[in-house]
Amino acid sequence: MAAAGAVPAAAARLVHAVAAAPQARLESVRALTGLFREAQPREMAEESIFQNLLEILVRASSEIEQAYKDSCESVDLNTCLLLIAECFRCLRNACVECAKNQHVMRNLGLISASVHLIKLLHEIQIKEELLLTALRCSLQFLGNIASGNGDSQNSIWKCAFPDLFLTCLTYSDEKIVAYCCMVLFTCLNSEKVRELLDPGNLTVALHVLKIYREQLDSEWSFLIVTDHLLKCPELVKALYAKLSNQERVTLLELIMVKVNEKSPVTSEKMDAFMRNADFLAGCFQEKCEAVLKLTSAAGAEDEEALVTIRLLDVLCEMTSNNGQLKHLQALPGLLETAIDTLRLTHLSGKQAVNIFTATHAMTGQEEIAHPAVGFKSHLIRLIGNLCYKNKENQDKVYELDGIPLILDNCSIDDNNPFVNQWAVYAIRNLTEQNERNQELIAQMEDKGLADNSALESMGLEIEKQDDKLILRSARKKPS
Repeated sequence: MAAAGAVPAAAARLVHAVAAAPQARLESVRALTGLFREAQPREMAEESIFQNLLEILVRASSEIEQAYKDSCESVDLNTCLLLIAECFRCLRNACVECAKNQHVMRNLGLISASVHLIKLLHEIQIKEELLLTALRCSLQFLGNIASGNGDSQNSIWKCAFPDLFLTCLTYSDEKIVAYCCMVLFTCLNSEKVRELLDPGNLTVALHVLKIYREQLDSEWSFLIVTDHLLKCPELVKALYAKLSNQERVTLLELIMVKVNEKSPVTSEKMDAFMRNADFLAGCFQEKCEAVLKLTSAAGAEDEEALVTIRLLDVLCEMTSNNGQLKHLQALPGLLETAIDTLRLTHLSGKQAVNIFTATHAMTGQEEIAHPAVGFKSHLIRLIGNLCYKNKENQDKVYELDGIPLILDNCSIDDNNPFVNQWAVYAIRNLTEQNERNQELIAQMEDKGLADNSALESMGLEIEKQDDKLILRSARKKPS
């Protein structure tokens, strides 16, 4: 109650301080900042308090503008900056979980005044800590007045997009960048995300992705991408076209995070997922042969090849989700590309010793540090996923001679961990309720074209029934 009773007294002092010297104004605002840390004083605040704070901000802005316009040395710039920062702290605190104050401030024009002041502070072009503090507090205020308030979000967007975001997202101060990301995240919705498609506005999204790459602890940039940008397939496509290969890898890693989310999927999210899947499958089909550059030591860090590897990783995860599998199984050319790429990499590894050559010389404790480790395993995994309970794709693999190719990749391979397990999985999916594929494998084993020990390791065996070779699950031998 003591804090609540202090609000009218502090407000009265603020009225007298508006026309007073900067130091007196600063002390009056500080008193209110402390009071507004508590909920009850916030709820008691009257409109006149925010009107007075606005007047103080406007006056401080004018003094700074005049000082730089006329090179006036009589203005105490440091005190002005301290006062601006304290006003924004006070406004920031007053907004916390208080829709009434958010509404009053917005109607008074505090949002547009704040955006103007942020732009002015940026133009000062000095990197003193007092200036940075004022900018940080101003962005925190915009974040708080926008929190849970659609009208304030729209007002900020109208005043600040895209110029203020372009200014603050490229600032050298990490806190300013983080607070700007917070404001952007809070204001974004599906309609505003579409505005980023404009060529002039796309730069905002590109800056956000760059921030995530350079500041991996930036939670807000991560959330902007995963919760907003990835839900717009047209934006994903536009971004991808503008990104370097390194940046594409980063975007694909963020898509992977989204794919692995366990949250419920709405029809809108599902539609975006399908369209993103179509686009990424097309990218993989177009660039898959780039991975062959990794056969040479000089190409071990080829960036285009690294993108291809990450595209395959994402497609493997996408096809592991039963909710989206049928759509992906029907994508034209994806299965054919996976088989062709497996054939090319397998042949490359046989023609010369490289990362695609099957090896088994390690002690088990070492790890091969190469970006293409596991690539063939993932190709076989993708083929297996695309054939799961899908007769058309099972037959397509048969017609493309994919089954012998998969059987030829069954041996233990240090360059492709778990290749044997993924081959087992793929063969099971290829032979499930598909007699022609079962018969092909049985005939290969009978003619010595398939390694019987490999089939045994898959838990499969060949059995003759009425002069017909049948592939079946192996009977467990008694221990």
